[in-house]
Amino acid sequence: MIKDVKIYTTSSCGYCKMVKDFLKKNNIEYTEFNVGMDAVKRNEILEKTGQMGVPVIDINGEIVIGFDKERLSKILGI
Repeated sequence: MIKDVKIYTTSSCGYCKMVKDFLKKNNIEYTEFNVGMDAVKRNEILEKTGQMGVPVIDINGEIVIGFDKERLSKILGI
């Protein structure tokens, strides 16, 4: 099954960089949205999660808040 991976980030977020590096290392394609510059996507994660912390990772509709390597590995099957 193809995973639809979306990452909501900000430019200054260290954990966001860690998530992107982790996904690249494991050859997982993703779409990134910088919520610091995109008000529509910022409102989208606020509606999905009820909070403004980043990174927020949406994998086929399953939300992961923060860089939770173990949970991401389980969801992605890696």
